[in-house]
Amino acid sequence: MKRDIRLAVLLLSVVCLSLSLATAWQVWSARERTLAEIDTNNLNLAQTLDTYADGIITQSAMLLLGVIERLEAEGSGPAHLQRLQHLTERQESWLDQLNGLVIYDAHGNWLMSSSGHIPEGANSADRAFFIHHRDDPSPDIFIGPPIKSRSTGDWVLTVSRRFDDHEGRFAGVVAVALGIESFLRLFGKIDVGEQGTISLSTTGGQLLVRYPYREEDVGHDFSRSPNFRRYFSGVASGTASFRSGLDGTERIYAFRKSDRYPLVTTVALGKDEALRTWKNQAWLTIGVVLALLAIIVTIGRLLILDIKRRIDAEASLVSTREDLLVANHQLEILAAQDQLTGLANRRCFDERLAAESRRAGRDGMPLSLLLIDIDHFKGYNDTYGHIAGDECLRAFGEQLQQCVKRSGNLVARYGGEELAVILPNTDASGALSVAEHMLERINALGIGHSTSPFGRVTASIGTATVHGAQAAGRELELIESADRALYRAKAAGRNRVET
Repeated sequence: MKRDIRLAVLLLSVVCLSLSLATAWQVWSARERTLAEIDTNNLNLAQTLDTYADGIITQSAMLLLGVIERLEAEGSGPAHLQRLQHLTERQESWLDQLNGLVIYDAHGNWLMSSSGHIPEGANSADRAFFIHHRDDPSPDIFIGPPIKSRSTGDWVLTVSRRFDDHEGRFAGVVAVALGIESFLRLFGKIDVGEQGTISLSTTGGQLLVRYPYREEDVGHDFSRSPNFRRYFSGVASGTASFRSGLDGTERIYAFRKSDRYPLVTTVALGKDEALRTWKNQAWLTIGVVLALLAIIVTIGRLLILDIKRRIDAEASLVSTREDLLVANHQLEILAAQDQLTGLANRRCFDERLAAESRRAGRDGMPLSLLLIDIDHFKGYNDTYGHIAGDECLRAFGEQLQQCVKRSGNLVARYGGEELAVILPNTDASGALSVAEHMLERINALGIGHSTSPFGRVTASIGTATVHGAQAAGRELELIESADRALYRAKAAGRNRVET
């Protein structure tokens, strides 16, 4: 049964462990699937927004190209500039993000503004885009860092190109200003949650546009950030998860570099927010599994307790049975034993004599019987008391037991002060020898008896023997024969053996 408990505990442990591992694997797999779906959706969104940003920059570049071709072909005279102003006013409706278009001469002075207003003494020679074109002869467009417009006061992005005179010398710059807040209108229509962000930055690590808009973030340079160097350098697109250096929020990022321009579009979702649905489902699953485990453990515990109770019950039954066997054995001993002397009692004597008689008849062997009576025992009791008489009987019994050591012999208390000895497979001479030896041992005890003519306690013994087939069923005759011999010993003066 203890093996059953071990098996039950092992089975319960295996079931609980398997269920726990399966649940952990399922929860983890669900998390990985959720993150993979978030990465895929973010990458798709980044691709879409990259296309949107490319379109705006391309439109700006085409507008610049048209203006520069006219400037290089027609010059920058007042009439030509007026025509260009009318042209840009008509094209502003095609580009919602356009904050303005400005033409600068070779010294950074404002030649024309699409708004029609040129601030007095306006000069932009200190602007990054102007310095770039002045020092770099390349005709490519340049996307400058965010700046505050000197005509409108708004934060803008600049997309600019240089133009040259007829001799190929630097003649000035044409710059398109894109309003950052206007640029973010589409970003604001996209749900990226409370912690999500959308941003546009240069490949060099300068932030151009970020949603949600915060003025303090405009132009932030994170080129030295370990996260930028680790995740955004050297690859066209990808995903990452890290804590933002701007606000400390951990987000899941997806980025896409433009194929045409040095721009990077980034979409980020707050990690806690993005995984909220998964966490709720995970906690629900864990709760259900924990409840199931509690039920399994409870049932298993009840089963183990039931097995233990069965073991205890069986052990109790075994113990009770053993106690019962011991008690029965003790009862058998008590039923066959004289309580005073410890010798066999009359019942045991009768059963053994009958059994030995049958055996002697069956085997053809002799069977002898000794009847022993303590001489003048009544006078001994009257003189010394019953307690002394009981001690005398016990002493007699011990001496008789010492004289019959052979297996099968039996010393019994026949009644009162009379004792009997059954001697299987013993003929008359053997019985006589045993009786005489007993008489010697009794006399050697030297128990004083003042009312006895011998001055000590003595005994009279009568012996009787039957042979072979005569023994079967003749145990009463054997007793009577021994009793007559005992009577003769008493009549002859006691303290003797008669056959």
